[in-house]
Amino acid sequence: MKNLFTIGEMAQLFNINAKTLRYYHEIGILIPEKTDERTGYRYYSTRQFERLNTILYLRALHIPLDNITRFFHSRDISVMTQLLEEQKEKIQKNIQDMKRIEKKLNSRLAQLTQARGKIPGKIQEKILPERCIIYLKKEIPVTDDLEYPIRELEKKGHFQSSVFLGKIGVSISRNALGSHDFSRFSGIFILTEKEDGISPESALPSGLWLILCFTGTHTQAAPYYLELLEYIRGNELEITGDAVEITLIDYGMTDDPDQFMTEIQIPVQRKKT
Repeated sequence: MKNLFTIGEMAQLFNINAKTLRYYHEIGILIPEKTDERTGYRYYSTRQFERLNTILYLRALHIPLDNITRFFHSRDISVMTQLLEEQKEKIQKNIQDMKRIEKKLNSRLAQLTQARGKIPGKIQEKILPERCIIYLKKEIPVTDDLEYPIRELEKKGHFQSSVFLGKIGVSISRNALGSHDFSRFSGIFILTEKEDGISPESALPSGLWLILCFTGTHTQAAPYYLELLEYIRGNELEITGDAVEITLIDYGMTDDPDQFMTEIQIPVQRKKT
């Protein structure tokens, strides 16, 4: 029976990289049985097999090397139990995080599918549920870049921008709509979702909303507001609150301006007779 194994033979037996074995030696969790002082060659005996098996088992559980080192310093069942309990707790948290991310992915995919299926220029009346938002009241010229106000919104809501966050929107006040002034926004907001872990401070109210989607950005919205206001006058409706514009597709998703899409929503109600 062979007594000593080279690092290459050891790597082949355990199906790992020789560099990994050298690293385990460097950090002191797997010391070779013998190292040739002249050549520097490492040799392992079967006594290292059980130890390497333990290392590989714990690594398969994604336990960090620092914790594995801590175990080998004591080799006590209570330490092993603690390692496994700690890792179980960490994995359970990771599972919850992955489930949250999966929900956000599904939500964003549904938003994109819905956006690409919309008919630009078509006016719709829809009953919408209450939608939670983080809102920053701020007068912003329509021609301004929204990036800085978005950063201000992040600071107010104590969150960081992420691909998984909800849609950004801006508002135009009810008074501005009445005077046909579409040159400035009255505020900026983000539609939040439960998976964001953010406490909303406000909401877009439930009820009847007039909706029009158009190809373009906020700077191109004015003619579509006029269409919506004309529709309101011709259909015995009245405005009940601020209008909102929600970005559906922009530079964050494509470099092609022809694919940009923005949606205007105005809360309305039937005039009482």
